[in-house]
Amino acid sequence: MLIADCAHVVVPEASALAMQYYRSGNILWTLGQCLALGIPLLFFIQRFSAKLSAWCSHQGKKWFFAISLYLTIFTCLYHLLMLPFDFYVEYIRQHAYQLSNQPLTQWFKDDVKSFFITLVGVLAFAWIFYLFLKKSPKRWWIYGSLVNIAITFFSLLIEPIWIDPLFNQFTPMQDKRLEKEILQLASRAGIEGGRVFEVNKSQETNMLNAYVTGFGKTGRIVLWDTTINRLSKEELLFVMGHEMGHYVLHHLWWYMLYFSISSFVIFYLLYLLSHFLLRRYPKFWGFKHLYNIASLPLLIFLLSLLTLLSLPFFNLMSRHLEHEADRFGLELTRNNQAAGEAFIVLQEENLANPRPGPIYKIWRSSHPPLAERVEFANTYCPWKNHQELRYQRYFLPTQGTSGP
Repeated sequence: MLIADCAHVVVPEASALAMQYYRSGNILWTLGQCLALGIPLLFFIQRFSAKLSAWCSHQGKKWFFAISLYLTIFTCLYHLLMLPFDFYVEYIRQHAYQLSNQPLTQWFKDDVKSFFITLVGVLAFAWIFYLFLKKSPKRWWIYGSLVNIAITFFSLLIEPIWIDPLFNQFTPMQDKRLEKEILQLASRAGIEGGRVFEVNKSQETNMLNAYVTGFGKTGRIVLWDTTINRLSKEELLFVMGHEMGHYVLHHLWWYMLYFSISSFVIFYLLYLLSHFLLRRYPKFWGFKHLYNIASLPLLIFLLSLLTLLSLPFFNLMSRHLEHEADRFGLELTRNNQAAGEAFIVLQEENLANPRPGPIYKIWRSSHPPLAERVEFANTYCPWKNHQELRYQRYFLPTQGTSGP
């Protein structure tokens, strides 16, 4: 099949600014990983973590209050140590590349909100893991994995209705004609009663995005107003078809399955490594048992390391799911030209490199490179040869037709 049989979208070369953004982003990503690994280790200089734990035990008296006091101090110190890096990456750099127009005061307000949300989560759940460490030193990794999965599921469930609205205003779509067409498309995809929300992101960013979030009754598709403003109707409908693919194909559940399996693997490796290091270097840490809250920086260091090593596997799965969502969107809309052009807009507006290197793809890319996605849009149109569609079974016939 010739490329022109489906579409003929040409991928432009990344601009000099985009390549600068790409290269500097790789450096900052590497630095961020080093900080994630290095900062927890700072707490073991002069056995600071052990001394802090002893002080909190004296002040807190009871086990729960002593742990809560340590967690509060640790979270504050960690946040302060990361603050200069976060400020540069999220505020200074984004403004330098004209990708953000967020006021400085708003950035700090959002940062404070994020800090308190993190602190509440840490205080609400971290003590459970230490209870397992104390009560079941040989099986804590099993119970910890189960709790970690439950917490993650709970977070995904409440995030759209309790957390996200703290940072952005979510409203029904302002363009009712466009909303009607999106709901008609959703109906064709077998989605009834679908929820599409528009979020006012243009007041803080110039970038484009759309995503699926939540489970069950909290599930929804979210569109940034920047995406609505800069894509044509046909391009936007493909983007919505892609997001509907995530919903219909239950990709969030596949992510949860992956997370559940990886959680058990990572926690088991955490169990093995933490006990090995504790036995091998007992004097360095300043404590003898993992159930001592002073072990928190060690556990965070190992979790950060294991999570980093698992990134290639997560990205591989994520790229596959994103590719299938692209396929779903193409089969649903059958507008390859609009799909390819939507990717080009995303490339140009978000300063993306359409052809990143293999290392970037393996370690950082949760989506297929944009050049690959455009090529797929250019070449995938089985309906033109009357071939069966992979996701035919999900589509409902439109009125007056016998098929999608």
